[in-house]
Amino acid sequence: MPPAERTRLHRTALLVLPALAALGVGILLLLAAGVPPFEALWRLYEGAFGDGGDVANTLMAWVPLVLAAAGLCVTFAAGAWNIGIDGQITFGAISAAAAARLVPGSTAVVVPAVVLAGLAGGALWGLAAGVLRTHGGVNEIFGGLGLDFVARGLAIYLIIGPWQREGVASTGGTDLFRREAWLPTVGSTNLSILALVLAIAALAGTVVLLRGTRFGLELKAIGKGPASAILLGVDATRRMLWSFLICGGLAGVAGAVQAIGFHHKLVPAVSGGYGFLALLVVLLVGFRQAWIAPVALFFAAILSGSTQLQLRLDIDSSLGGVLQGVLVLLVLLARGWQLRRDRSTVAVVGSPTGEAV
Repeated sequence: MPPAERTRLHRTALLVLPALAALGVGILLLLAAGVPPFEALWRLYEGAFGDGGDVANTLMAWVPLVLAAAGLCVTFAAGAWNIGIDGQITFGAISAAAAARLVPGSTAVVVPAVVLAGLAGGALWGLAAGVLRTHGGVNEIFGGLGLDFVARGLAIYLIIGPWQREGVASTGGTDLFRREAWLPTVGSTNLSILALVLAIAALAGTVVLLRGTRFGLELKAIGKGPASAILLGVDATRRMLWSFLICGGLAGVAGAVQAIGFHHKLVPAVSGGYGFLALLVVLLVGFRQAWIAPVALFFAAILSGSTQLQLRLDIDSSLGGVLQGVLVLLVLLARGWQLRRDRSTVAVVGSPTGEAV
């Protein structure tokens, strides 16, 4: 077998085998809870793909996951852990909500304006995290988490303050946006073709950006370390800021989709945790963008289908999150084992005596 094909097969095994192991763990958990495991798995599938409405819900959960994961690939390429992406989704949703409330006109005018506002808001919030790192010396993990709290606090303030429902101060959300600000949908479902196009375009765009442009090469050089960046003559600060700007912009579009395509209003938890879930997706695929779409679909299916566990089998829907967490943990453990094995092999080959050093 050629080395390239063997490497590809090996990488696939590092994803497939932990997935099978996670499935086994899930079956054991269901047995321990006294629930027929195959019926529970069927209910998960049925809740995600049972009919057209279920498929629509799954795909609309897939969209923000793909948007956020595509953006994270950009900052990860530069060696930055953009943990603040959930806040960027939230601030994008806030900006989108402002546009939905203020921009007049028909759907053809309002919806593009709302999406662009979400992109701008998320990009601004992402840039703030980048500035804190590059000019403030604040690690992006801590800066991002801090900005998450600020974005969520601002959303709550707007919901119970300036944008409160008529005669009601409630954290349940603002009034529904007018219909012209809703994403156009297919039939009676909540599936938006525009949302799908945005997600696919974002994923394809980041693939081209990172694999086919000098900008992508420069980001990867920054991620490899200062020596690589200096060798290419890269302005590391500027490129790092651009990576946060791009990631935040895509996250902001995800927030806009959540606001006008799912909730149709601004709610405190408008991000739905998609930012953190996208982090798991990117870690799971090992930053290989070709895997983002199917793995994100798997996660979205669990999110959509897990509600059926509580409705039909009286199992808490959080079991879906447990399965996702176990899967990511097993994949990371498998990669850690492989990395340690590779280092041991290099040590043996590099030793003059042929023994590990």
